Amino acid sequence: MSISLATTMDFAFLAFLFPSLWEIEVAFAASVFVILAYRFFTFRTGDLNADRSLLDNSTATDAADDKEKIALKGDSQASSAYLIKLELLAAKNLIAANLNGTSDPYAIITCGNEKRFSSMVPGSRNPMWGEEFNFSVDELPVKINVTIYDWDIIWKSAVLGSVTVPVESEGQTGAVWHTLDSPSGQVCLHIKTRKLSANTSRMNGYGGANTRRRMPLEKQGPTVVHQKAGPLQTIFDLHPDEVVDHSYSCALERSFLYHGRMYVSAWHICFHSNVFSKQMKVVIPFEDIDEIRRSQHAFINPAITIILRMGAGGHGVPPLGSPDGRVRYKFASFWNRNHALRNLQRTANNFHKMLESEKKESAESELRAHSSSVRRSDILDKVPEASMPKTGKLQPFIKEEALVGIYNDVFPCTAEQFFNLLLNDDSKFTSKYRSIRKDTNLVMGQWHTAEEYDGQVREITFRSLCNSPMCPPDTAMTEWQHHVLSPDKKNL
Repeated sequence: MSISLATTMDFAFLAFLFPSLWEIEVAFAASVFVILAYRFFTFRTGDLNADRSLLDNSTATDAADDKEKIALKGDSQASSAYLIKLELLAAKNLIAANLNGTSDPYAIITCGNEKRFSSMVPGSRNPMWGEEFNFSVDELPVKINVTIYDWDIIWKSAVLGSVTVPVESEGQTGAVWHTLDSPSGQVCLHIKTRKLSANTSRMNGYGGANTRRRMPLEKQGPTVVHQKAGPLQTIFDLHPDEVVDHSYSCALERSFLYHGRMYVSAWHICFHSNVFSKQMKVVIPFEDIDEIRRSQHAFINPAITIILRMGAGGHGVPPLGSPDGRVRYKFASFWNRNHALRNLQRTANNFHKMLESEKKESAESELRAHSSSVRRSDILDKVPEASMPKTGKLQPFIKEEALVGIYNDVFPCTAEQFFNLLLNDDSKFTSKYRSIRKDTNLVMGQWHTAEEYDGQVREITFRSLCNSPMCPPDTAMTEWQHHVLSPDKKNL
C-alpha cells in the first residue's frame, strides 16, 4: 500500500515538472504565429513604397544634398529672383488605400531644394485643402512636383499619385486640374509667379525651411572651433554651430499621440519620435512661425499649438489644418506646459529681435557704403583737401580708469612677435585657452579696422560654464578685443 502511494506521488511530481503534450502543442503554435507575424510586418514595412516614402528621413535625406548646394550658392534667398505661390486647392477620385474604401491624403510639394507638407484630410478620397505654399527660386524655368500620400498610423505612407508641373515664366495659371500618374486621381493647383525686387530678403516673409544664417561682410570667414555633434546634428542634420537651448519630453498629436522629444535652438524647433518603428522628424524654423499659443488636448491634457504663417507649409510630417488656411502643429503631454510655453515664446521673440538687428545692421552698412562712395568722389574732385591732415580725434576703446593690472613682466621678443604668437588670426592660443577653461561653441572673428576706434578690433563669442547654483549650466559670452600697434612696431 505504501509502495503504490509513493509511486503515485512520484508521477504527480514528474507531471508538475514536465509539460504535457497539449501544452507543448500550444507553445509551438504560438511560436510559429509570432515568427510569421514578425516576418509579415517586416516585409510589408520594407516593401510598401520604401523608395518613395518621405516620412522617415524627410529632413536628414535632403539636408546633406541641400548643404552642398547652399555652400556653392551661398544664401539662396539673397540671390532668389522669383517668388512662386502655389495654392493646393483640392483633389478628387484618389485611390482608396484604407480597408473601408477611403484614404487619409496629404501632399508633399517640392520645388528645387525646398519641400512643404500639406495638412492631412482624414477619411476622404476627394480632399479639400485650400492651402498656400511659397517657394523662392533663382531662375526660371523650374519644375514643381506634387506627390499625394496616404497617412498610416503604423506603416509607411503609400503613394496615391504624383504630378510634375513646369513653371516657365511669370504670371498665373488659374485653377487647373492635373492628372496624377496613378490609375485614378486628379489634383487642382493654382500657381502664381512674380519677380522679386533686388532688395527683397527672406526677412520679408518669403523664406522657407532651408534658411541659413547671414553674416555681415566684415564678419565673414571666422575661425570656428566645432564641438561634439549633438542631437540637432545627428538626428536632424542641422548646422554644426546650432546647440540645444531647451529640450522637453512631449507628444505630437495625430490620430493618437506620438511620444518623443522636442529640441529647441535659437533657429529651430525640432521634434523626433520613434513609435512602432515609425520615425517622425519635424523641423520648424522660427521664421515660419506665426503664433505660439496654449491649447488643450482631449480637454484634460495641456498642450502647445504652433501656428505657421501663410505659405510656410509643414516640415517633416503633415501638419493639422485650420479654417483660416494656416497649418499648425500641436504638442501635448509636457511635464510643465506653462514653463515650456514661456521658453518657446521667449526664444521666438529673441529670434525676431535678431532679425530686426540684422535688418538694421544691413541698412546701416548700405548707408556707410553709400556715404563712403560719395566721400571718395568728393576727394577725387578736391585733391588739395585730401592732403590736409585730419584733426578728428577717435574715441578710446576703453576708459583708462577701468583697466586693472594683473601681470607685469619682460618677454624676450618684440611687440609684433608677441602679437603674432598669442593674438594673431592664425594663433591657436585663444582656442587652447578656452578649451582648458572648458568653454564651448567658440567662434572667433577676424581682426578688422574699426571706424570709431584707433587700431583693430575683433569679436569672440563662446559659452562659459557657470558654477553658481542660481545660474544655468552655461551662459553665452561675447568678448571684444582691441589692439593698436605703433608704426615702428615696438609698442603694442
